Amino acid sequence: MKQFKTIFNFELKNYFINKAFVGITVFLMLLIAAVMFFPRIAAVFDSGEQTGSADDRAVMLVSADTKETAELAREVFSSAFADYEVLVADNKEEIKQSVSDGIAECGFALDGLTSYTYFVDNLSMHDENTYAADAVLQNLYQLKEMTAKGVSPEQAEDILSVEISHETESLGKDQFKNFFYTYIMIFALYMVILLYGQMVATNVASEKSSRAMELLVTSAKPTAMMFGKVIASCLAGLIQLVCVFGSAFLFYNLNKSYWSDNMIIDSIFGIPLDLLLFMLLFFVLGFFIYAFMYGAVGSTVSKLEDINTAVMPITMLFIIAFIVVMVSMSSGNVDAPIMVICSFVPFTSPMAMFTRIAMSTVPIYQIVISVLVLIGSVVGVGVLSARIYRVGVLLYGTSPKIGSVLKAVFKA
Repeated sequence: MKQFKTIFNFELKNYFINKAFVGITVFLMLLIAAVMFFPRIAAVFDSGEQTGSADDRAVMLVSADTKETAELAREVFSSAFADYEVLVADNKEEIKQSVSDGIAECGFALDGLTSYTYFVDNLSMHDENTYAADAVLQNLYQLKEMTAKGVSPEQAEDILSVEISHETESLGKDQFKNFFYTYIMIFALYMVILLYGQMVATNVASEKSSRAMELLVTSAKPTAMMFGKVIASCLAGLIQLVCVFGSAFLFYNLNKSYWSDNMIIDSIFGIPLDLLLFMLLFFVLGFFIYAFMYGAVGSTVSKLEDINTAVMPITMLFIIAFIVVMVSMSSGNVDAPIMVICSFVPFTSPMAMFTRIAMSTVPIYQIVISVLVLIGSVVGVGVLSARIYRVGVLLYGTSPKIGSVLKAVFKA
Protein backbone atom coordinates (compact mmCIF):
# COMPACT_ATOMS: atom_id res chain seq x y z
CA MET A 1 0.00 0.00 0.00
CA LYS A 2 2.90 2.32 0.79
CA GLN A 3 4.38 1.73 -2.66
CA PHE A 4 1.05 2.43 -4.31
CA LYS A 5 0.62 5.67 -2.34
CA THR A 6 4.12 6.87 -3.25
CA ILE A 7 3.66 6.15 -6.97
CA PHE A 8 0.13 7.61 -6.95
CA ASN A 9 1.26 10.87 -5.33
CA PHE A 10 4.24 11.17 -7.67
CA GLU A 11 2.17 10.63 -10.82
CA LEU A 12 -0.63 12.96 -9.67
CA LYS A 13 1.87 15.70 -8.86
CA ASN A 14 3.35 15.41 -12.34
CA TYR A 15 -0.06 16.12 -13.87
CA PHE A 16 -0.60 19.22 -11.74
CA ILE A 17 2.81 20.70 -12.60
CA ASN A 18 2.40 19.89 -16.27
CA LYS A 19 2.01 23.21 -18.10
CA ALA A 20 -0.04 21.67 -20.92
CA PHE A 21 -2.48 20.07 -18.47
CA VAL A 22 -2.95 23.29 -16.49
CA GLY A 23 -3.04 25.44 -19.64
CA ILE A 24 -5.73 23.35 -21.35
CA THR A 25 -7.85 23.35 -18.19
CA VAL A 26 -7.62 27.13 -17.77
CA PHE A 27 -8.26 27.70 -21.48
CA LEU A 28 -11.41 25.55 -21.44
CA MET A 29 -12.70 27.31 -18.32
CA LEU A 30 -12.14 30.73 -19.91
CA LEU A 31 -13.77 29.56 -23.15
CA ILE A 32 -16.85 28.31 -21.28
CA ALA A 33 -17.00 31.58 -19.33
CA ALA A 34 -16.97 33.53 -22.59
CA VAL A 35 -19.77 31.38 -24.03
CA MET A 36 -21.93 31.53 -20.89
CA PHE A 37 -21.53 35.30 -20.50
CA PHE A 38 -22.05 36.03 -24.21
CA PRO A 39 -25.86 36.58 -24.03
CA ARG A 40 -25.40 39.01 -21.11
CA ILE A 41 -22.71 40.98 -22.98
CA ALA A 42 -24.73 40.92 -26.21
CA ALA A 43 -27.77 42.24 -24.34
CA VAL A 44 -25.72 45.21 -23.10
CA PHE A 45 -24.63 46.11 -26.63
CA ASP A 46 -28.14 45.55 -28.02
CA SER A 47 -29.62 47.92 -25.44
CA GLY A 48 -27.12 50.56 -26.49
CA GLU A 49 -27.88 50.13 -30.17
CA GLN A 50 -31.65 50.41 -29.77
CA THR A 51 -31.47 54.22 -29.65
CA GLY A 52 -31.62 54.45 -33.45
CA SER A 53 -34.66 54.23 -35.69
CA ALA A 54 -37.40 51.83 -34.62
CA ASP A 55 -37.82 50.24 -38.06
CA ASP A 56 -34.51 48.86 -39.32
CA ARG A 57 -36.14 45.76 -40.79
CA ALA A 58 -35.07 44.25 -44.08
CA VAL A 59 -37.26 44.94 -47.10
CA MET A 60 -39.40 42.24 -48.71
CA LEU A 61 -41.18 42.96 -51.99
CA VAL A 62 -44.34 41.33 -53.34
CA SER A 63 -46.03 41.61 -56.71
CA ALA A 64 -49.10 39.94 -58.21
CA ASP A 65 -51.19 39.77 -61.37
CA THR A 66 -53.65 42.32 -59.94
CA LYS A 67 -53.28 45.24 -57.54
CA GLU A 68 -55.94 43.79 -55.25
CA THR A 69 -54.07 40.49 -54.91
CA ALA A 70 -50.77 42.32 -54.38
CA GLU A 71 -52.22 44.45 -51.60
CA LEU A 72 -53.87 41.42 -49.99
CA ALA A 73 -50.56 39.54 -50.15
CA ARG A 74 -48.77 42.50 -48.57
CA GLU A 75 -51.17 42.47 -45.63
CA VAL A 76 -50.91 38.75 -44.89
CA PHE A 77 -47.14 38.68 -45.50
CA SER A 78 -46.67 41.60 -43.09
CA SER A 79 -48.28 39.48 -40.38
CA ALA A 80 -46.36 36.32 -41.28
CA PHE A 81 -42.96 38.03 -41.70
CA ALA A 82 -42.69 40.36 -38.72
CA ASP A 83 -38.95 40.83 -39.28
CA TYR A 84 -39.49 42.33 -42.74
CA GLU A 85 -40.95 45.55 -44.04
CA VAL A 86 -43.22 44.22 -46.79
CA LEU A 87 -43.77 46.55 -49.78
CA VAL A 88 -45.65 46.15 -53.06
CA ALA A 89 -43.65 46.10 -56.32
CA ASP A 90 -45.08 46.77 -59.76
CA ASN A 91 -43.81 43.61 -61.42
CA LYS A 92 -41.39 40.70 -61.31
CA GLU A 93 -38.58 42.62 -63.02
CA GLU A 94 -38.66 45.34 -60.37
CA ILE A 95 -38.29 42.70 -57.65
CA LYS A 96 -35.36 41.07 -59.45
CA GLN A 97 -33.59 44.39 -59.89
CA SER A 98 -34.19 45.51 -56.29
CA VAL A 99 -32.88 42.23 -54.88
CA SER A 100 -29.82 42.32 -57.17
CA ASP A 101 -29.05 45.92 -56.15
CA GLY A 102 -29.42 45.13 -52.44
CA ILE A 103 -32.42 47.43 -51.99
CA ALA A 104 -34.59 44.48 -50.96
CA GLU A 105 -33.44 41.31 -49.27
CA CYS A 106 -35.96 39.09 -51.03
CA GLY A 107 -39.22 39.18 -52.96
CA PHE A 108 -42.24 37.14 -54.04
CA ALA A 109 -43.72 37.45 -57.54
CA LEU A 110 -47.20 35.88 -57.35
CA ASP A 111 -48.79 34.41 -60.45
CA GLY A 112 -51.88 33.84 -58.30
CA LEU A 113 -52.52 32.47 -54.85
CA THR A 114 -51.24 29.02 -55.78
CA SER A 115 -48.04 29.86 -57.64
CA TYR A 116 -45.15 32.27 -57.11
CA THR A 117 -41.45 32.84 -57.75
CA TYR A 118 -39.17 33.58 -54.82
CA PHE A 119 -36.22 35.89 -55.46
CA VAL A 120 -33.21 36.10 -53.15
CA ASP A 121 -29.60 37.07 -53.80
CA ASN A 122 -27.73 34.42 -51.78
CA LEU A 123 -29.96 31.57 -50.68
CA SER A 124 -29.10 30.69 -47.08
CA MET A 125 -29.32 27.08 -45.93
CA HIS A 126 -31.52 28.36 -43.08
CA ASP A 127 -33.87 30.34 -45.33
CA GLU A 128 -37.42 29.17 -44.52
CA ASN A 129 -39.33 32.04 -46.12
CA THR A 130 -40.87 29.81 -48.78
CA TYR A 131 -42.30 27.43 -46.14
CA ALA A 132 -44.00 30.32 -44.37
CA ALA A 133 -45.23 31.76 -47.69
CA ASP A 134 -46.69 28.38 -48.72
CA ALA A 135 -48.67 28.16 -45.49
CA VAL A 136 -49.91 31.75 -45.73
CA LEU A 137 -51.00 31.50 -49.37
CA GLN A 138 -52.63 28.12 -48.85
CA ASN A 139 -54.66 29.55 -45.98
CA LEU A 140 -55.55 32.62 -48.05
CA TYR A 141 -56.61 30.49 -51.04
CA GLN A 142 -58.81 28.24 -48.88
CA LEU A 143 -60.41 31.30 -47.27
CA LYS A 144 -61.16 32.84 -50.65
CA GLU A 145 -62.62 29.61 -52.08
CA MET A 146 -64.80 28.98 -49.05
CA THR A 147 -66.12 32.56 -49.20
CA ALA A 148 -66.89 32.17 -52.90
CA LYS A 149 -68.99 29.08 -52.13
CA GLY A 150 -71.24 30.80 -49.62
CA VAL A 151 -69.35 30.49 -46.36
CA SER A 152 -69.11 33.81 -44.57
CA PRO A 153 -65.59 35.25 -44.10
CA GLU A 154 -65.96 34.97 -40.31
CA GLN A 155 -67.00 31.30 -40.48
CA ALA A 156 -64.20 30.51 -42.92
CA GLU A 157 -61.68 32.24 -40.66
CA ASP A 158 -62.91 30.26 -37.65
CA ILE A 159 -62.63 26.99 -39.56
CA LEU A 160 -59.12 27.68 -40.83
CA SER A 161 -57.72 29.08 -37.60
CA VAL A 162 -58.84 26.24 -35.34
CA GLU A 163 -56.00 25.12 -33.04
CA ILE A 164 -55.31 21.51 -32.14
CA SER A 165 -54.21 20.95 -28.54
CA HIS A 166 -52.44 17.85 -27.29
CA GLU A 167 -50.58 16.47 -24.31
CA THR A 168 -47.73 13.98 -24.34
CA GLU A 169 -47.22 11.66 -21.38
CA SER A 170 -43.99 9.67 -21.58
CA LEU A 171 -44.16 6.47 -19.54
CA GLY A 172 -40.46 5.83 -20.06
CA LYS A 173 -37.55 8.09 -20.98
CA ASP A 174 -37.58 11.29 -23.00
CA GLN A 175 -35.00 10.48 -25.68
CA PHE A 176 -34.86 14.00 -27.06
CA LYS A 177 -34.13 15.52 -23.66
CA ASN A 178 -31.65 12.85 -22.53
CA PHE A 179 -29.87 12.80 -25.89
CA PHE A 180 -27.78 15.81 -24.87
CA TYR A 181 -26.73 14.28 -21.53
CA THR A 182 -25.72 11.10 -23.29
CA TYR A 183 -23.87 12.87 -26.06
CA ILE A 184 -21.84 14.93 -23.58
CA MET A 185 -20.87 11.86 -21.54
CA ILE A 186 -19.94 9.78 -24.59
CA PHE A 187 -17.96 12.62 -26.14
CA ALA A 188 -16.19 13.42 -22.84
CA LEU A 189 -15.31 9.74 -22.33
CA TYR A 190 -14.05 9.55 -25.91
CA MET A 191 -11.77 12.58 -25.52
CA VAL A 192 -10.47 11.70 -22.04
CA ILE A 193 -9.69 8.06 -22.87
CA LEU A 194 -7.82 8.94 -26.05
CA LEU A 195 -5.96 11.81 -24.37
CA TYR A 196 -5.08 10.26 -21.00
CA GLY A 197 -4.73 6.72 -22.32
CA GLN A 198 -2.13 7.96 -24.78
CA MET A 199 -0.52 9.92 -21.93
CA VAL A 200 -0.27 6.81 -19.73
CA ALA A 201 1.32 4.82 -22.56
CA THR A 202 3.74 7.66 -23.33
CA ASN A 203 4.77 8.06 -19.68
CA VAL A 204 5.47 4.34 -19.34
CA ALA A 205 7.48 4.28 -22.56
CA SER A 206 9.51 7.37 -21.61
CA GLU A 207 10.33 5.88 -18.19
CA LYS A 208 11.37 2.68 -19.87
CA SER A 209 13.67 4.51 -22.30
CA SER A 210 15.48 6.16 -19.37
CA ARG A 211 16.48 2.71 -18.03
CA ALA A 212 15.60 3.92 -14.51
CA MET A 213 12.66 1.53 -14.73
CA GLU A 214 15.00 -1.44 -14.33
CA LEU A 215 15.73 -0.38 -10.75
CA LEU A 216 12.16 0.75 -10.01
CA VAL A 217 10.47 -2.40 -11.24
CA THR A 218 12.65 -4.58 -9.02
CA SER A 219 11.90 -2.53 -5.89
CA ALA A 220 8.14 -2.05 -6.31
CA LYS A 221 5.31 -4.42 -7.07
CA PRO A 222 4.04 -4.15 -10.66
CA THR A 223 0.42 -3.97 -9.48
CA ALA A 224 1.25 -0.99 -7.23
CA MET A 225 3.03 0.75 -10.11
CA MET A 226 0.34 0.09 -12.70
CA PHE A 227 -2.62 0.89 -10.44
CA GLY A 228 -0.84 3.97 -9.06
CA LYS A 229 -0.24 5.37 -12.53
CA VAL A 230 -3.71 4.62 -13.87
CA ILE A 231 -5.66 5.81 -10.81
CA ALA A 232 -3.57 9.00 -10.69
CA SER A 233 -4.32 9.71 -14.36
CA CYS A 234 -8.02 8.95 -13.80
CA LEU A 235 -8.18 11.31 -10.83
CA ALA A 236 -6.37 14.01 -12.79
CA GLY A 237 -8.86 13.60 -15.63
CA LEU A 238 -11.81 13.76 -13.24
CA ILE A 239 -10.43 16.88 -11.57
CA GLN A 240 -10.00 18.50 -14.96
CA LEU A 241 -13.56 17.59 -15.96
CA VAL A 242 -14.93 18.83 -12.62
CA CYS A 243 -13.13 22.15 -13.14
CA VAL A 244 -14.46 22.49 -16.69
CA PHE A 245 -18.04 21.33 -16.13
CA GLY A 246 -18.17 22.85 -12.65
CA SER A 247 -17.24 26.26 -14.04
CA ALA A 248 -19.80 25.76 -16.80
CA PHE A 249 -22.49 25.04 -14.19
CA LEU A 250 -21.44 28.09 -12.13
CA PHE A 251 -21.36 30.46 -15.11
CA TYR A 252 -24.67 29.09 -16.38
CA ASN A 253 -26.39 29.83 -13.07
CA LEU A 254 -24.93 33.35 -13.06
CA ASN A 255 -26.48 33.93 -16.49
CA LYS A 256 -29.50 31.60 -16.23
CA SER A 257 -32.04 34.29 -17.09
CA TYR A 258 -30.25 34.98 -20.38
CA TRP A 259 -30.41 31.29 -21.40
CA SER A 260 -34.06 30.72 -20.47
CA ASP A 261 -35.16 30.57 -24.12
CA ASN A 262 -32.53 27.98 -25.07
CA MET A 263 -34.09 24.56 -24.40
CA ILE A 264 -30.91 22.65 -25.25
CA ILE A 265 -28.67 24.52 -22.80
CA ASP A 266 -31.39 24.52 -20.15
CA SER A 267 -31.91 20.76 -20.44
CA ILE A 268 -28.17 20.00 -20.32
CA PHE A 269 -27.77 21.71 -16.95
CA GLY A 270 -30.92 20.07 -15.61
CA ILE A 271 -29.48 16.55 -15.65
CA PRO A 272 -31.17 14.27 -13.05
CA LEU A 273 -29.04 13.11 -10.11
CA ASP A 274 -29.44 9.38 -10.83
CA LEU A 275 -28.27 9.87 -14.42
CA LEU A 276 -25.29 11.91 -13.20
CA LEU A 277 -24.27 9.10 -10.83
CA PHE A 278 -24.52 6.51 -13.61
CA MET A 279 -22.45 8.82 -15.78
CA LEU A 280 -19.66 9.00 -13.19
CA LEU A 281 -19.76 5.24 -12.56
CA PHE A 282 -19.43 4.21 -16.21
CA PHE A 283 -16.99 7.01 -16.90
CA VAL A 284 -14.55 5.87 -14.19
CA LEU A 285 -14.83 2.15 -14.99
CA GLY A 286 -14.54 2.77 -18.74
CA PHE A 287 -11.47 4.92 -18.23
CA PHE A 288 -9.81 2.31 -16.00
CA ILE A 289 -10.16 -0.60 -18.39
CA TYR A 290 -8.72 1.31 -21.36
CA ALA A 291 -5.99 3.08 -19.34
CA PHE A 292 -4.73 -0.28 -18.06
CA MET A 293 -4.49 -1.58 -21.63
CA TYR A 294 -2.71 1.57 -22.81
CA GLY A 295 -0.23 1.27 -19.93
CA ALA A 296 0.46 -2.39 -20.68
CA VAL A 297 1.04 -1.71 -24.38
CA GLY A 298 3.26 1.28 -23.57
CA SER A 299 5.52 -0.96 -21.47
CA THR A 300 6.29 -3.18 -24.49
CA VAL A 301 7.49 -0.29 -26.68
CA SER A 302 11.21 0.41 -26.88
CA LYS A 303 10.99 3.79 -28.63
CA LEU A 304 8.53 6.64 -28.16
CA GLU A 305 8.03 6.83 -31.92
CA ASP A 306 6.39 3.40 -31.84
CA ILE A 307 3.67 4.41 -29.36
CA ASN A 308 1.05 5.40 -31.93
CA THR A 309 1.48 2.17 -33.88
CA ALA A 310 1.42 0.00 -30.77
CA VAL A 311 -1.78 1.49 -29.30
CA MET A 312 -3.61 1.56 -32.65
CA PRO A 313 -5.56 -1.71 -32.02
CA ILE A 314 -6.85 -0.38 -28.67
CA THR A 315 -7.74 2.98 -30.22
CA MET A 316 -9.56 1.30 -33.10
CA LEU A 317 -11.52 -0.91 -30.66
CA PHE A 318 -12.65 2.16 -28.77
CA ILE A 319 -13.50 4.11 -31.95
CA ILE A 320 -15.62 1.21 -33.25
CA ALA A 321 -17.54 1.16 -29.95
CA PHE A 322 -17.98 4.93 -30.18
CA ILE A 323 -19.34 4.72 -33.74
CA VAL A 324 -21.80 1.92 -32.86
CA VAL A 325 -23.18 3.93 -29.94
CA MET A 326 -23.41 7.21 -31.88
CA VAL A 327 -25.23 5.54 -34.80
CA SER A 328 -27.72 3.94 -32.40
CA MET A 329 -28.25 7.27 -30.63
CA SER A 330 -28.86 9.09 -33.90
CA SER A 331 -31.40 6.50 -35.05
CA GLY A 332 -33.14 6.49 -31.67
CA ASN A 333 -33.02 2.68 -31.58
CA VAL A 334 -30.80 2.26 -28.52
CA ASP A 335 -32.27 -1.15 -27.69
CA ALA A 336 -31.17 -2.75 -30.95
CA PRO A 337 -29.63 -6.25 -30.56
CA ILE A 338 -26.11 -4.96 -31.20
CA MET A 339 -26.51 -2.36 -28.42
CA VAL A 340 -27.83 -4.98 -25.99
CA ILE A 341 -24.80 -7.18 -26.73
CA CYS A 342 -22.42 -4.23 -26.39
CA SER A 343 -24.00 -3.44 -23.01
CA PHE A 344 -22.40 -6.58 -21.54
CA VAL A 345 -19.04 -6.47 -23.35
CA PRO A 346 -16.64 -4.65 -20.97
CA PHE A 347 -14.87 -2.74 -23.74
CA THR A 348 -18.12 -1.24 -25.04
CA SER A 349 -20.47 -1.33 -22.03
CA PRO A 350 -19.35 2.03 -20.50
CA MET A 351 -20.84 3.82 -23.49
CA ALA A 352 -23.51 1.35 -24.62
CA MET A 353 -25.14 0.66 -21.25
CA PHE A 354 -25.10 4.31 -20.20
CA THR A 355 -26.74 5.25 -23.51
CA ARG A 356 -29.49 2.68 -22.95
CA ILE A 357 -30.03 3.83 -19.35
CA ALA A 358 -30.30 7.47 -20.44
CA MET A 359 -32.50 6.96 -23.50
CA SER A 360 -34.50 3.82 -22.73
CA THR A 361 -35.91 1.72 -19.89
CA VAL A 362 -33.37 -0.96 -18.94
CA PRO A 363 -34.22 -3.78 -16.48
CA ILE A 364 -32.33 -3.47 -13.19
CA TYR A 365 -30.81 -6.94 -13.52
CA GLN A 366 -29.19 -5.99 -16.83
CA ILE A 367 -27.60 -2.90 -15.27
CA VAL A 368 -26.31 -4.95 -12.31
CA ILE A 369 -24.85 -7.65 -14.58
CA SER A 370 -23.21 -5.05 -16.83
CA VAL A 371 -21.63 -3.21 -13.88
CA LEU A 372 -20.41 -6.43 -12.21
CA VAL A 373 -18.89 -7.70 -15.48
CA LEU A 374 -17.24 -4.33 -16.01
CA ILE A 375 -15.80 -4.20 -12.45
CA GLY A 376 -14.50 -7.76 -12.73
CA SER A 377 -12.97 -6.96 -16.11
CA VAL A 378 -11.29 -3.82 -14.76
CA VAL A 379 -9.66 -5.82 -11.94
CA GLY A 380 -8.71 -8.66 -14.28
CA VAL A 381 -7.32 -6.39 -17.01
CA GLY A 382 -5.53 -4.34 -14.33
CA VAL A 383 -3.75 -7.38 -12.87
CA LEU A 384 -2.89 -8.75 -16.32
CA SER A 385 -1.63 -5.33 -17.42
CA ALA A 386 0.55 -5.13 -14.31
CA ARG A 387 2.18 -8.46 -15.18
CA ILE A 388 2.68 -7.40 -18.80
CA TYR A 389 4.11 -4.15 -17.45
CA ARG A 390 6.65 -6.00 -15.29
CA VAL A 391 7.81 -8.13 -18.23
CA GLY A 392 7.52 -5.44 -20.92
CA VAL A 393 9.64 -2.77 -19.25
CA LEU A 394 12.61 -5.14 -19.22
CA LEU A 395 12.34 -5.90 -22.96
CA TYR A 396 14.49 -3.72 -25.20
CA GLY A 397 15.44 -3.75 -28.86
CA THR A 398 12.84 -4.89 -31.38
CA SER A 399 9.18 -4.75 -30.45
CA PRO A 400 8.15 -8.07 -28.86
CA LYS A 401 5.33 -10.11 -30.34
CA ILE A 402 2.09 -10.56 -28.41
CA GLY A 403 2.63 -14.30 -28.12
CA SER A 404 6.09 -13.94 -26.62
CA VAL A 405 4.93 -11.31 -24.14
CA LEU A 406 1.99 -13.43 -22.94
CA LYS A 407 4.26 -16.48 -22.71
CA ALA A 408 6.68 -14.56 -20.52
CA VAL A 409 3.82 -13.18 -18.41
CA PHE A 410 2.38 -16.56 -17.52
CA LYS A 411 5.82 -17.95 -16.79
CA ALA A 412 6.66 -15.07 -14.46
